[in-house]
Amino acid sequence: MEAEGKQKNEVWEWSKALLIAFDLAAIIRFFLFTPIVVDGESMMPTLEHGDRMIVNKIGYNIGEPDRFDIIVFHAPEQKDYIKRVIGLPGDHVAYEEDQLFINGEAVEEPYLDQYKTGITGTLTEDFVLEDITSYSTIPDGYVFVMGDNRRASKDSRHIGLVPIDEVIGNTNFVFWPVDEAGIVK
Repeated sequence: MEAEGKQKNEVWEWSKALLIAFDLAAIIRFFLFTPIVVDGESMMPTLEHGDRMIVNKIGYNIGEPDRFDIIVFHAPEQKDYIKRVIGLPGDHVAYEEDQLFINGEAVEEPYLDQYKTGITGTLTEDFVLEDITSYSTIPDGYVFVMGDNRRASKDSRHIGLVPIDEVIGNTNFVFWPVDEAGIVK
């Protein structure tokens, strides 16, 4: 009789431990971090199709996105996109002859250097913010995003400005495939 009670107690303790573990995993995934799989080539060469990354969901609850952060957001097509923040609220964004201009000042994009070598023509077509949106500067509560593979990216040039409240979080850590695991800039 005593052995049977001890066995029931052990089963109960294991059940509680498993419930707590599942609850913690759900809380961490829902509120703090979540995995995402890169789908497509819009962020190449920085990110490859199939890369698995961790999205930090708490960062923007405390602060705002920074220029060049890689973010994940809910896109209009009921899909989550992964892109790079180019323009922040108050910014005027333009491209001329493959050069990014923020508020009239040339801004370097070193993460594109690898992609620009070996291509014919420009990586990024010329544009001015007001020609692709109805704004001359990015309004409060929005960001302008672009994929690193500018020729094959559906980004703010096509879908418009991204509301900050649609941003899930930022990501800069690839955990799979293992040979490419690490921090992404």
